[in-house]
Amino acid sequence: MVRTGSASMTAGPTLAVVAREAGVSVPTASKVVNGREDVAPETRRRVIEALDRLGYVRRPRFDAVRTPGLVDLVVHALDTSWSGAVLHGVEAAARDAGLDVVVSAALPRTAGGRPERGWLDKLTARGSSGVLFNLAELSQSQYTWLEHHRIPFVMIDPVVEPPPGVVSVGAANWQGGVTATEHLLSLGHERIAVIAGPRRTMSSSARIAGYRSALASAGVRHRPEYVRHADCDEDSARHRMRDLLDLPTPPTAVFVCSDRMALGVYEALAERGLAVPDDMSVVGFDDLPEARWLTPALTTVRQPLSEMAATALRLLVRMSDGDRPESTRTELSTRLVERRSTSPCK
Repeated sequence: MVRTGSASMTAGPTLAVVAREAGVSVPTASKVVNGREDVAPETRRRVIEALDRLGYVRRPRFDAVRTPGLVDLVVHALDTSWSGAVLHGVEAAARDAGLDVVVSAALPRTAGGRPERGWLDKLTARGSSGVLFNLAELSQSQYTWLEHHRIPFVMIDPVVEPPPGVVSVGAANWQGGVTATEHLLSLGHERIAVIAGPRRTMSSSARIAGYRSALASAGVRHRPEYVRHADCDEDSARHRMRDLLDLPTPPTAVFVCSDRMALGVYEALAERGLAVPDDMSVVGFDDLPEARWLTPALTTVRQPLSEMAATALRLLVRMSDGDRPESTRTELSTRLVERRSTSPCK
């Protein structure tokens, strides 16, 4: 079999030239280019600077070429209603754009927690023209790999603040926190608690900031003991709700920063013989199908997941065509969906 197209790729600097420029071995330079994690930060920095100075572009393995009609979507899991909403939005937008989508569940990781070697190479081999990452947290080496291979990518609701220049789409989390808290304040509640996700996540920080802003605007004292962090699952939220109920002065209402965590809050209240909303008003966030299945149905802040995903796909198409968005961060508005889990404070 005769391979074509490789001769033009040899015109630029070789990896050996890059290694010499950075003062490292060729295998070490290769690790950086391939997205390997086992390289010291200072060494990685020198190699990256050498790559940039010399204009090195690695020839993709398998002599892969871009397939304009194919994009990749990496979701955190395939068995959640969250991912279902994201998939729906991407699929609809991709169909309108005449694209096919390859879906992967999370970034493959080793037993030690590091990303598996080779998944980025599979991306190149597949010829994907771009990638959407949902609820993903990439390492610096993975960002570097994508940039040096000139593969466009967009983050959908990134876990942490992405590096400068990375395009992302999310919801107006701060405003959502304000809206949820203002709703409870309007019902006469002042002892309002919040159960958020991990401290380091972008969405949790923004929603708590909105919660605090709404309290301050209403002249209600912020109680630090009313702010709790969970792991975005039912079990940890159930434990945090128990902690709140055990306080000398427990809250009369709670803003739960995800509908999934609200399931655990309902369970904790039921364990204590407390009723929603008579004994505790509850507001969630997301407006997933679970919000309607709960009894009573959950008042929640709607996060437009499908619209976020569709917007990300359209941005990716523009980037694949060489068009750079004016802003790297796009936020879609949230809104309160009132159901039956809140009532006036007694």
